[in-house]
Amino acid sequence: MKLEKSWHAKLKTEIEKPYIQILKTFLEREKEEGRAIYPPEPFIFNAFSKTPFDKVQVVIMGQDPYHGPGQAHGLCFSVPEGVIAPPSLKNIFLELKQDLGCSVPSHGSLLRWAEQGVLLLNATLTVRAGAARSHYGKGWERFTDAVIEALLEKETPIVFMLWGRSAQEKLQQIQQRGNTSHLILTAPHPSPLSAHAGFFGCKHFSKANEQLQKWGRAPIDWQC
Repeated sequence: MKLEKSWHAKLKTEIEKPYIQILKTFLEREKEEGRAIYPPEPFIFNAFSKTPFDKVQVVIMGQDPYHGPGQAHGLCFSVPEGVIAPPSLKNIFLELKQDLGCSVPSHGSLLRWAEQGVLLLNATLTVRAGAARSHYGKGWERFTDAVIEALLEKETPIVFMLWGRSAQEKLQQIQQRGNTSHLILTAPHPSPLSAHAGFFGCKHFSKANEQLQKWGRAPIDWQC
């Protein structure tokens, strides 16, 4: 597991803390006990590799990686091309269509977003196969708190999209900064269980672009 260099510079002190070694030991034990871990090790920090620190314009927070084989590749809500889009991702595409008129793509990769400065970050960066939230509470949340803290110190403001309970656990951390210039958008998780409770119709994609343009920046092309 290796962080992209700009992120490593920002998080160098964090990754040297004792809890990171405890987390590494936990992941090694999972492997020794024959448990499959997703995403595969080379993709655990994929969100950081695809979206360097200085490029971050928007942050979308997820819960933890998909726990089915071949799905997770280190970008929250995204799956590699050729893998069927899970239900939550299908609902994201439906909201995009309603919000901005984007056509529903034939694949589920959100790589184009990442390359435009959308940090696709899960609160927990690994998961045991077939067991959602199985790596919750092992140290990843503390690490991603440090990621958010580093982003809050950026001179240029960011749009935060927080969908669902795990993502919104970061909300208090952001609000504690007081006079933040960042835009914080919250909505229920896009899963079929909660999408109709306020994710559909939230218009986060158009709101993000409107704010980026107010800041004098180019909007995100959300079409995948």
